[in-house]
Amino acid sequence: MDDLYKISDLSQPPNWYPEARKMDRKIIYHAGPTNSGKTYHAMEQFLAAESGIYCGPLKLLAVEVFEKSNSRGTSCDLVTGEERRYAVCEDFPASHISCTVEMTSLTSTYDVAIIDEIQMIKDPLRGWAWTRALLGLCAKEVHICGEDSAIELVKALAMSTGEDFEVNRYKRLTPLHVEEKALLHLNKIEPGDCFVCFGRQMIHKISQAVEGLGHEVAVIYGGLPPGAKLAQAKKFNDPDHPCKVMVATDAIGMGLKMSIRRIIFTSLVKPNVNENGEKEMETISVSSALQIAGRAGRYNTQYPEGYVTTLKSQDLPVLQQLLSSSPPEIEQAGLQPTADQIELFAFHLPNYTLSNLLDIFVKICTVDDSCYFMCTTEDFKFLADLIQHISLPLRTRYIFCCSPINKKMPFVCAVFLKFAREYSKNEPINLNWLCQQVKWPFGIPKNLQELIHLEEVFDLFDLYLWLSYRFPDMFPDGEMVRSLQQELDMIIQLGVTHITQQLKINSDEKEFRQAEEKRKKHFDSQSVSSKRTIDTLQLFNPSNKRTTKRSQKLAEILINQGIISKKMLKDLHSEWKEMENENDLGDIINNSKSPKKKK
Repeated sequence: MDDLYKISDLSQPPNWYPEARKMDRKIIYHAGPTNSGKTYHAMEQFLAAESGIYCGPLKLLAVEVFEKSNSRGTSCDLVTGEERRYAVCEDFPASHISCTVEMTSLTSTYDVAIIDEIQMIKDPLRGWAWTRALLGLCAKEVHICGEDSAIELVKALAMSTGEDFEVNRYKRLTPLHVEEKALLHLNKIEPGDCFVCFGRQMIHKISQAVEGLGHEVAVIYGGLPPGAKLAQAKKFNDPDHPCKVMVATDAIGMGLKMSIRRIIFTSLVKPNVNENGEKEMETISVSSALQIAGRAGRYNTQYPEGYVTTLKSQDLPVLQQLLSSSPPEIEQAGLQPTADQIELFAFHLPNYTLSNLLDIFVKICTVDDSCYFMCTTEDFKFLADLIQHISLPLRTRYIFCCSPINKKMPFVCAVFLKFAREYSKNEPINLNWLCQQVKWPFGIPKNLQELIHLEEVFDLFDLYLWLSYRFPDMFPDGEMVRSLQQELDMIIQLGVTHITQQLKINSDEKEFRQAEEKRKKHFDSQSVSSKRTIDTLQLFNPSNKRTTKRSQKLAEILINQGIISKKMLKDLHSEWKEMENENDLGDIINNSKSPKKKK
C-alpha cells in the first residue's frame, strides 16, 4: 500500500519537469479583457524570436497562428490532435510550432512560448493541459495570455519554481456600451447584430424568425466543423456580402475573429450538467458574459465601438450586473494522472479494471489543494468501461480512453467500440471499412436530424485521424479520411444553408395551417380546458408569487404522500424556468412577424 501512496503523490507537480527546472525561465503574464491586444503583444515576441511555440485552446486558433506566422515570413508548423501541417515538410521541421495545448511538446527547447486563454487552467476537463504547459515548457520566456483572474495563481506557481514573474496589463482598445433598453422586437435588428443563444434548437428558432424578416443569417455553433464555421464567419465579416446578422452559441466567445457591432443575448440561462449528471439551468458566469460581450466592436474592423443588450427586458439588469463584475480569482490549477502512473498502479493491482485503477488513484492521491485540484475523470472512465471487455495492452487501452469523444453521441461511441475490437484482432482499419460503417456517400441533409448525424460522422473522422497519429499501422488511411472529411465539411455547409431556408418555409406553412384551424375551433371550450390546466400547473410555478404559499403546501402534501419526490419537484422547477424562457422568446418571435412600420 505504501508503494501506491508514493505513486499517487501529486503534491509537487513542478518536480515532474526536471528539464524545465534546469532552465532560467521568465514568466510574462499579459492580462486584459477580450479585444485588449494582449495576445497581439505576445505574438509579436513569438514572431521575432528565433524559435517559438504557441499553445492554444482551439484548433481554429492554432490554425490562425500557423497561417499568420507563415504569411509574416516566420516558418511555422501546425500540430493538433488530428492534424499535422508543415511549412516545408516533415523531414525539415520549422523553427516555430502552433499547437493545441494538449499537444504541447515538453522535450524541445524554445526561445519564446505562448500559453493562450490561461483561465482555462481551472477547467474540470482540460485544466491539466494548461498546468502541464505552464510548468513543463522548456522556454526562456513563457508568455501567458488571459483574464486578470489567474494572475495570483500563476504568480504562486512561478514562485514555487523560483522563476521571474512579470505582469503586463492591457485595457480594451475600443469602447463597449451596454444599451439602456432590451431589444424586445426582432424588427429592431441592425447590420452587425449577433444573437447569442444557448442550445441548437434556439439557434434555429431565432435564425428562422430573422430570415422571415428578410435578413440573411450566418449560423455558428460548437458542433459545426471548422470549415463550416469559417465559411459562416467569412460571409458575415465581408462588408460586400448581404449577410449582416449572425445567430450563434457561446462558441463565438473564443476562436473566431468577427466584425460584430452588437451582441444580443437571447437568454442568460444556460443548461448545465451537475456532478450527478443531472441537467440544471444556471445563469452564465461573469467570465462567460464578459468574453462573449467583448466580441462586439473589435479593433480595426468596420465597427469601432461595441454594443451589448438582451432580447428580453427582464434579462437586462442581470446582464448589467454581470458585466460590471470581475471574474472570481482562480485558486487552483488542474491535474491528471499520467499513463506511467496508471501503469505502475496496474503492476501492483493486476486484477483491477482501468476504471477501477483510476478510482483508487483519485481516492488515495495526495494533492496540494492550496494550488491544485484533480480534474474529473468521468469521460475517461466511460470509455474505459465501454471497451473493458476487449483484450488490449494497458498502454493501448489508456490511449484509446484519451480519445476526444463526446459521450453524448451514441453513433460515435458505437464505432469507437468497433475500432477497439478491430484493433484487438490486429485488423487494420482502412478507408473502405470506415465508409461501410458510416454508409458513405451522403447527400445534402434535408432536416436537423440528418444534419446532426453528419456532424457526428465528421467527429468520427476526427477520431480516426486522432488515432492514426498514435497507431499509424492500424489506422493507415489518414490522408484519405482527411480528404473525405473535407468533402463532408462542404456538404454540411450546404446543409446549414438549406435547412435554415427550409425552416422558414415550414414555419410559414405551419402558421397558415394554424390560422385555418383557429377559425374552425370552439374557443369557449378550449379556454375552459386551458384555464384548468394552467391553474393546476401554476401551483408548481415558483415564479408565481400569488400561489407560492399554496404551491408549497400542495408540494409538501404530495411529497409526504409519496406521490412525488423532492428531486422530482426540483426537476419541475427547473423545467418551469426553461419553459418560461422559451415562452418569452416565443412571444418575442411571434410579435416580430408583423411588418415594420414606416418612419
